[in-house]
Parts: sequence; structure tokens; C-alpha cells
Amino acid sequence: MNSLALINEFLGMPPNNASSHGYQIDHILEFCHWFMGALFIGWSAFFIFTLIRFRKRRQPGADHLGVRSGISTHLEFSVVLIEAVLLLGFAIPLWAKRVNQFPPGKDALLVHVVAQQFSFNYHLPGPDGQFGRRDISFESNSNPLGLDPNDPAGKDDIVTTGELHVPVNRPVVAELSSKDVIHDFFLPSMRIAGDAIPGSLIPVWFTPIKTDYEAWLKERAELAGGAQSAAPSPSPGAPQPQNKPSEPAASPTPGG
Repeated sequence: MNSLALINEFLGMPPNNASSHGYQIDHILEFCHWFMGALFIGWSAFFIFTLIRFRKRRQPGADHLGVRSGISTHLEFSVVLIEAVLLLGFAIPLWAKRVNQFPPGKDALLVHVVAQQFSFNYHLPGPDGQFGRRDISFESNSNPLGLDPNDPAGKDDIVTTGELHVPVNRPVVAELSSKDVIHDFFLPSMRIAGDAIPGSLIPVWFTPIKTDYEAWLKERAELAGGAQSAAPSPSPGAPQPQNKPSEPAASPTPGG
């Protein structure tokens, strides 16, 4: 492990990235954390210095002119410059790539993720690559997404609750929505998160590159009204649309 990344692990981030873009997320967080740590130490040392240097016994009368040198101005400019580089050179380009450069539809596996209190429901198309029609009138405990049993396109669809199998080395586009309130869909080892909002369809995407159990450690999906944890394990690949061959997959399994 890169020694610079130890600060991320110390602050609670799983050390094993399992997605193709995760190293970029890790690097920018490393820079930010070390930079903020340096600022904290520097300003703390300066604060202690001023307490000692300008204590009442040594400086009985207040000096209303303040600092006369330009060192503080240079320091403040340097801090602003470094923050601008992190923001404009790293954060914004990375964010733009995640929201503007989605993988082509024919190459990606599309998953509908529908949140509800204490669980997530996953809807994948079958070998025909088409999603079946959903309607709230068909919803039940055995049909949580209201999949229309009379729609031929939905006969081979895959619907699971609390468990999702995705292939490695293939982009996955997850379209987030919610039945009730706002939920946070969060996969730390995939370095991906997004809000599932009622009435909205919010896409996020990632490309898994690992299936080992050690790569996942602990996944959390923080839900309104409660939290879920997941401990995925290697498993066979889910049936693929467009008749693509099955591949190994990682399987997050949230539990209330």
C-alpha cells in the first residue's frame, strides 16, 4: 500500500479499491487530507507561538498596528493557490468525467436501483436486454417493484432485494430512484455514492475490477431511518443482457 494512502485508511476509508476509477478518488483525498493536516499543524503552531510571543508579561501594551511584514500575505496566497489547483486541476475534471462521460449503452450493464426503507431493490433486464413494464398496482411482498406479469419483456427480468451481482471489467450504470424518502446508495469499495430521490432517476456508474472478499471489507448503505451493512463475497456472474458470456461478479448483500 502507498504510504500516503494510510491517512485515508486511518480516517475510515476501506483500503482496497475495487473499481477502475477509485484510484483517482483515493489520490485526490490523499492530497486533501495531507494538505489539511499540514494546515492544521501549521496554524496550531502559529497559534501557540502567538500565545507565547504576545503574552501579557512580555507585551503589556497592545500593538494596534498589527503585522508589518508581508509573510502572512504570501502564506495566505499560497494556501489559496494550492486549494485552487486541487479544485480546478483535480476535483472539477474528475467530477465532470463522472457526470458527463457515461459509458456507451451497448457496453454497459444497466441496473435500476429502487430504494425503500431498510432495503434496496435491483432490477436487471434478462438476455433480451429489455426491461419489463412496472406498475405500482402490481406491487406486493413477492413483487416489490410491481413488475407486470403479463408483459413479455419482463418474463426473463431479474429482480432481487438487498443483493446485486455485477460482472467485473464491465461498466455498470445504476439508475437510482426511491419509493418513499431520500436514501443514500453508498459503496465505499467501489468509491461511488448517490442519492436516491422520489420522483427522480439519478444515474451513477462504475466499473468493478475485483471480486475478492478482501477487496470489499465492509459496505454500508446509509438509509433514512436506519443503516445497512454489506459483506459481499465472490460469486458467479448474473445473467447478462445481449447474450454476453457470464463473468465473475461481486455481490453486495445489505442486511437491515
